[in-house]
Amino acid sequence: MKNKNPGLLEVKFKSVLGYAIWFLAVLLSISTVRNIGRVVSIRKQVEAERQKVEKMQADNAKLQTQIAEAQGQDFIEKQIRNKLGLTKEGEAMVVLPDESIVRSLAPSLTSEEETLPDPNWKKWEKLFF
Repeated sequence: MKNKNPGLLEVKFKSVLGYAIWFLAVLLSISTVRNIGRVVSIRKQVEAERQKVEKMQADNAKLQTQIAEAQGQDFIEKQIRNKLGLTKEGEAMVVLPDESIVRSLAPSLTSEEETLPDPNWKKWEKLFF
């Protein structure tokens, strides 16, 4: 048997093919938008990590200078003198008492309230009454 309407099948095939193409186009668009969003978020993360690395490098450089200073002869001598209480010839060591003792020996500060003088009408009132 022959198909009575060969054009009808062809039209249905073209419409189904058109819908499929539109469906694929929409899926590809959504996928592209998602990928762009991922790329943007990854770039933000990379920038944040780059800033962390720069901060760590700055901290590392600071620590390296502190290490270099700590290995110097002057720093070592200063630490020994401070911690062990040693002095050079001709120097005098001064040892201060605890802070509580210093405060007890210091004169106490009395705080006085600053008041304005009485107005004239009050002075007259006191004078006559």
